[in-house]
Amino acid sequence: MSFGFDSTAEQVTAGIDISGKTWLVTGSNSGLGLESARILAGRGAHIIAAARTEAKAADALAELGIDGTPVACELSELSSVKAAVATIQATGRTLDGILANAGIMALPTLQQKNGIELQLYTNHVGHFALVTGLLGQLAEDGRIVVLSSGAHFYARESGLELDNVSGERDYHPWRMYGRSKLANIMFAAALARRFEGSARTANSLHPGVIMTNLARHVDNAEAMFSTMTLKTIPQGAATQCYVATHPDNSAVSGKYFADCALKKPAAVAFDADQAEALWRWTESVISA
Repeated sequence: MSFGFDSTAEQVTAGIDISGKTWLVTGSNSGLGLESARILAGRGAHIIAAARTEAKAADALAELGIDGTPVACELSELSSVKAAVATIQATGRTLDGILANAGIMALPTLQQKNGIELQLYTNHVGHFALVTGLLGQLAEDGRIVVLSSGAHFYARESGLELDNVSGERDYHPWRMYGRSKLANIMFAAALARRFEGSARTANSLHPGVIMTNLARHVDNAEAMFSTMTLKTIPQGAATQCYVATHPDNSAVSGKYFADCALKKPAAVAFDADQAEALWRWTESVISA
């Protein structure tokens, strides 16, 4: 069966049994993260729900009626990310997958964390620290699914602007958001290269345009999105659930998906040299 723009997460996972597996979902308390947690749990998985606070994560699990594991993980605070890694390690659970779903979008004015533009820090650095910190617990056939966006096309054609990680040069909300989403694709591709020779996979995706809490910083968001063809939240969660669970994707790695199919990202997105430079830079940030 083929899936597409209108497919829902429920439909793309129909008949899939992941009982006994454990999935970590970031941004689990709202929007696509909440829906993905619901779907993965409905197919049998134990959900480790990560949110900015443990209370928010616990509330999400309660809302869904899931007996999962709530974990505090504020992606813009490396101390919180490292504490989340320690908490998850202490569960002793093998992770069958990590859905790096959380993020922030189009901050209207420049904000920074430790001198780094906040969207790059939250969307990329935080997830890099979380995922790489947990690779020791990843199953031999574990899947890493990184939520990117078609907005990665808004980044400069030259790529990541690693000489402008502060964002202070010519700040633009959408270009910097696009840069962070380009980093998500490059991270997944670099991780996939490190998984070569194993059954582990790493992929990135564009979920579609969905009106969620992610748009809370966007001025006149409703007017802006009114010109676009929007997906519902169940439709928006479809591609990440498809990449996470579908048997057809068990050996697919280092790719970019949209509408539950392989898609071609911006030309620079699979630039291995830039991806490796990003990897080295990010390692230096999280080890500082």
